[in-house]
Amino acid sequence: VDRVLLIVLSGPSKHTAVCVCVRVYGSIHAYHPFEMATKAIMRAMYTPTRSLARAAATRNGKTCGTTRAMVQGRKHGNAMRTFHDGKRSVLRAAYNSEERGEANSTSFRVFFQDEQGKDISPWHDIPLYNQDGTLNFICEIPKETSAKMEVATDEPSTPIKQDIKKGNLRFYPYNINWNYGLIPQTWEDPDVTNTEVDADGVAGDNDPVDVVEIGSAAGKMGGVYKVKPVGVFAMIDDGELDWKVIAISVDDPKANMVNDVEDVEKHYPGELEKIRVWFRDYKIPDGKPANRFGLDDKCMNKEYTMKVIEETHEFYKSLKSGKRANTEELSLA
Repeated sequence: VDRVLLIVLSGPSKHTAVCVCVRVYGSIHAYHPFEMATKAIMRAMYTPTRSLARAAATRNGKTCGTTRAMVQGRKHGNAMRTFHDGKRSVLRAAYNSEERGEANSTSFRVFFQDEQGKDISPWHDIPLYNQDGTLNFICEIPKETSAKMEVATDEPSTPIKQDIKKGNLRFYPYNINWNYGLIPQTWEDPDVTNTEVDADGVAGDNDPVDVVEIGSAAGKMGGVYKVKPVGVFAMIDDGELDWKVIAISVDDPKANMVNDVEDVEKHYPGELEKIRVWFRDYKIPDGKPANRFGLDDKCMNKEYTMKVIEETHEFYKSLKSGKRANTEELSLA
């Protein structure tokens, strides 16, 4: 979060706050029923400094616990619309995440919860689409980090864990430069062969569809974000089709200008080639061959991207409903 404004409107007593509003990335979030009344006021205001947020949140020289946690959210590196308190983060209104187990160990997990605190699956229980037509993006790996985190599709509630290779925690050989994760309720079916991507035919990699989010802000591991898909690469990894959807957070300052693949090249010149080369080469330092891409190495446009998302959503629904047998023994709960 790069800009936060906290405003406390006092009640009849100087010790009573009737409303707390938070401005995050230009959006106003009220934590009181007076939300609608305060939104109009807050939209006209702009304060980029964190010091003013602290000053506004201070009463009699002390910062209240709830407001302090909001301010500290930035310190802990939380992403858009995130409230951080210890190991528990509130991600938008409906979903929470909680870290369990020792960090940097094979037991570490990030579990997702609903508003009642019940464990849910980020793959199954978070919807693909929002009411405004945007997609949900689950951030597994924040930008400029190297730990290879992924949703554990074979574990109950499918929490995020760190991938393991030969008994050791897996890391990329260098940082990934974008937020990386998945689109919920999608699945790349290993029984379906695609001959459009590659003449020899390639089947799905048995995972949800991956997302490369190109916005300027670092996400949070376990964060749930609204994104706009704008393009897709057909990566082929060890002979398996591994779609890479290019998306941008709706809260990014450039989001309104980026609506299709040509806009990415216009506003982020050279970024698509950087993404392709990064995913092509990241296994080479480990002595493995480079990945390759179908569709003549092109990043396809939004129309094509949405067809990929819809197709993999249908594969997912067939798996979840039982129409397609769960021969891979994935966790469907």
